[in-house]
This record gives sequence, structure tokens and C-alpha cells, in this order.
Amino acid sequence: MRQIVLDTETTGLETSQDHRIIEIGCVEMVDRKLTGRHYHQYINPQRKVDEGAMEVHGITDQFLEDKPLFEAIVTDFFEFLDDAELIIHNASFDIGFINHEAKKLRGAHQPIESRCRVIDTLALARQKHPGQKNNLDALCKRYGVDNSQRQLHGALLDAEILADVYLLMTGGQVNLNINDQSDSESGEINMASVIRRLPDNRPPLRVVKASDEEITLHEQKLAAIATKSGQCIWQGAGE
Repeated sequence: MRQIVLDTETTGLETSQDHRIIEIGCVEMVDRKLTGRHYHQYINPQRKVDEGAMEVHGITDQFLEDKPLFEAIVTDFFEFLDDAELIIHNASFDIGFINHEAKKLRGAHQPIESRCRVIDTLALARQKHPGQKNNLDALCKRYGVDNSQRQLHGALLDAEILADVYLLMTGGQVNLNINDQSDSESGEINMASVIRRLPDNRPPLRVVKASDEEITLHEQKLAAIATKSGQCIWQGAGE
């Protein structure tokens, strides 16, 4: 199953005021594993960024001046999304903006819901944690996901963080210490271990292979198990 975790940054909050997308960030997962593929693009919105929005994401009008228009990137963007299930936090916001941009292209592109199934992690979090804060920062704290680099919102970073949160929220192991207890007042889980994203340039893990003597002893042990029990399912497993 191919899934795309998606986030956007915009010039403001309302498409009714013709606010526009200025950044798109996506990360790809296949069978619930991050593949390393991503899509990231800044976009010239052809309008000013609201001061309140700029305080959230820090993206200035000057920075966006030389960036491509949405119509220049829409084909590559939609091709990256095709046939994927989208995972978005507060999906109605991002989907609304993507569809707003698509409408401006005079019907050249269908609404995103006709291309992809959408999972809203905000709705999912509200079902799992009713009455609690369920914004992305609160979920990071609840599930032990490191968001210390998130001083400002950024579409690609937020998509990467949301991918970790989604995997934990939908079946990943959360509490790594059976002695940890939940805080009954806050509902937060005290994590013994915090998920931290390792740098891409880290050295490869060392692989230590068994010696000939160790392999011989291992085979002898398996043979003894087979003699005693009548069979050993591990015999020949590595051949």
C-alpha cells in the first residue's frame, strides 16, 4: 500500500479570501515504511503573505519572489500523489487549498478527492483521544516523537513528523517501558524512550558474521533439537 503524508503552508487561512499555497511537503510510505522518496516545493503565490501566517512558518514575500507558480509544478505534484492514500492533519484545510489552486487552472485538474483516498489524522486523533489537545505538537508529546527542530512550521518537516505520529497512532508500539504510567490528568504517556530521527549521513551499522566454528556449533545444536523433538524448523532456514 502506497501512502503519502502531506502538509502545506499558505499565505493565510481562507481560500474565500484567495489565500494561496506557498509550500508543499510530502513523504512516501509503502507498506507502512518510509521509502526515502519525498516531494518538496516552494511556490510563488502572486500575492502577499499575511503577517500572522508569516509568524507561523517564517516564509517571506522576498523568499517566494523567484519560486515557480503552482501551474508550473502541478503536473509533477499530482503525478507524485496519483494512486496513493493521503495522510493529512486537518485534511479539510490542505485539501481545500489544493482544490482552490486546481480550480484556478480552469478545470484542467479534478478535485484531489477524486484522485486519492484521504485519511485525516486530526479526526483520527480526536476519536482516540477525545477531550484532549490533538494538534501536531500535542501528538508528538503524547507519542514521544521528537519535534525539537520545529521552531517554525515547515511543510516537509511537518510531513516527516506526522508520518512518525501516524505510524505510532495506528498500531506502532508507543510505551517501550512496561513500568511507565500515564498521567491521569494530562492523558500524556511518560516515555522511557523518545523517537529521534537519525541523520542521513550516519555511518552504516557494522555487520559481524558468524565464524565457521560458531556455524558448526549452531548446526550441532539444531541437530540435537531435531533428535529430541522429532523435527527442528530452523534446520536449513539459512540455506
